[in-house]
Amino acid sequence: MSNTLSKYCLAFKKLRVDRSHGIAPHKPILLISIIQSYHAGQITECKVYLTPELVAHFKTAWNSLVETNHDCRISYPFFYMKSEGFWKLKPKSGFSNLNTMGSLVKSFANLNAAVAYAEIEKDLCELLSDNASRQILVQVLLEEYFPNTKNAFSEQSHTSVFEGLENSFLNDPSELYKERIRFLLDQKEDEEIFLRGSVFKREIPKIYNNTCCISGLKIDTMHNISMIDACHIIPFSESYDDTVTNGIALCPNLHRAFDRGLMSITPDYKVRLSDSFIEEGHYSLKQFVDKKIGLPANQNYWPNKENLEWHGVNVFK
Repeated sequence: MSNTLSKYCLAFKKLRVDRSHGIAPHKPILLISIIQSYHAGQITECKVYLTPELVAHFKTAWNSLVETNHDCRISYPFFYMKSEGFWKLKPKSGFSNLNTMGSLVKSFANLNAAVAYAEIEKDLCELLSDNASRQILVQVLLEEYFPNTKNAFSEQSHTSVFEGLENSFLNDPSELYKERIRFLLDQKEDEEIFLRGSVFKREIPKIYNNTCCISGLKIDTMHNISMIDACHIIPFSESYDDTVTNGIALCPNLHRAFDRGLMSITPDYKVRLSDSFIEEGHYSLKQFVDKKIGLPANQNYWPNKENLEWHGVNVFK
């Protein structure tokens, strides 16, 4: 074993964790989740972002390993890992002094708004990029912090979290799905709300065959880059509605026009264009006036007509 690997094995065994009510599992679970993210190719550098995949890894590992009554919140260790020498938080613009956040880290939404990413030491990053080193480090964490449940972790995958949410998104009645979101908001379950928002962003383009429902734009790339956005008909901030029938797939420029009320869609699925702007150049929005939008093959996923009517009254200029 190299000196560098020995150094981090010791550091992982000696994490600064609260032990007043049993060993707090948050930091070990986050490190296990990061190791899984490297293994899956979701992290490839020294920067760790609060991505849906990382949150899903965290929840999956927590459900498999944790026996205590601690709160399952990734925001705690993501912030307090800064007490370990290998972890530095990088703030977003306007949040230069993260040390003043204090109890605000209990909110995933607040942390995500303030922190751009965490940066880990380069030599640790190199270890996490190596499969053999990853296996040793994860075993250290499992044996040190989860000796009773470590066997339950074998071959665990974060995909089950997304599969469950995707199934709910596609198949639950809209009112039931919205009721669940309202409950999560009341309970301040920011992390699941974040995951459900990511499912909305992923699934809406898929439902529309990764095609803009107005322009018909579809671009396939070899780099898993989407050129199609998931657009809320009624903004989530107004409706807390992340259901499938409150979404349409638009290319970025039309998404912006729709959100700003320069364009709308009638309840019979035809395009309306505002008279409140003047356009120049070769690409004209006027070409889409009265065009019927492309709709999903499954009629259950078609946009809610009442939502389109709401947009036409409250957003369209």
